[in-house]
Amino acid sequence: MSAAAPFPINPAVIRAIVIAYSNTKLIADSVMPRVPVGAQDFKYMRQNMADQFTVPETRVGRKSAPNQVESIGDLIPASVFEYGLDEVVPVVDIKNAPEGVDPIANAAEFVMKLILLDREVRVANTVFAPANHVNKLTLSGTSQWSDYSNSDPITALLTALDVPVMRPNVMTIGRAAWTKLILHPKTIDYVNGKGGMSGGVSRQQLADALELDEIQVGEAFVNTAKKGQTASYQRAWGKHCALTYRETPTEASRSTTWGFTPQFGERISDTIYSKDFGGLEGGYKTRAGERVTEVVSAPDLSYFFQNVVA
Repeated sequence: MSAAAPFPINPAVIRAIVIAYSNTKLIADSVMPRVPVGAQDFKYMRQNMADQFTVPETRVGRKSAPNQVESIGDLIPASVFEYGLDEVVPVVDIKNAPEGVDPIANAAEFVMKLILLDREVRVANTVFAPANHVNKLTLSGTSQWSDYSNSDPITALLTALDVPVMRPNVMTIGRAAWTKLILHPKTIDYVNGKGGMSGGVSRQQLADALELDEIQVGEAFVNTAKKGQTASYQRAWGKHCALTYRETPTEASRSTTWGFTPQFGERISDTIYSKDFGGLEGGYKTRAGERVTEVVSAPDLSYFFQNVVA
């Protein structure tokens, strides 16, 4: 029989913290929006794009029936994965906490923060993987947007946006690349006119000029060093730029979008007490997690620029 917890646990409060936690600096949910699925194993539609652009005969004769069409695509089986972490809060930490501070609630928030940072890294690796894009170009030397004398990022972007059969409506770009892009003379001239104000352009200004719904700039840092080693911070989003067509599908089986995130159920949270957790008086183990996966359902609805700056 387990020992009684020395402090009351309010699961509803912890659960509310875990479900509501978000970090506005993370862009994963905007780039690959979440779509609920009804089971851990599910199927999503990889549509045949040709069917959506082939116009059949629609004229109907006086005594004939209309032509019959069918939306054909491949139903791809997939599964969500479980992502979660635990943190132990010793009873002594709770006793010594300042008034108004809830160490268990803080632990739940911290755990969820790390889970979402892990998701940010996964999505960044998915979006910036050349294999996930049919249309792509690797820049080097004078074509890189950090070369203000020779490169022309505006022409490159406008040309790329016309390549997919459905024009991309979202740009996703790493912070280092974004800074170079908005300070590029060709960008400033295009947005503000020849001889316009120097000093860069805003995100909304460039989005409007390129006729995009949104520009997402990846800013997250991640420590790539192993535990115990000196910290080594690197940007989760590299020096690349992806132009993607994004819709938020109502269900996974009908998705005309470059990529999305199937999610099964709500986020998970739990807190239990045990004498075996932390110190002489035991402690509380707080768990948080979610069941998701990242799916690229239409790799032809994008254009990827690799190594856009030096």
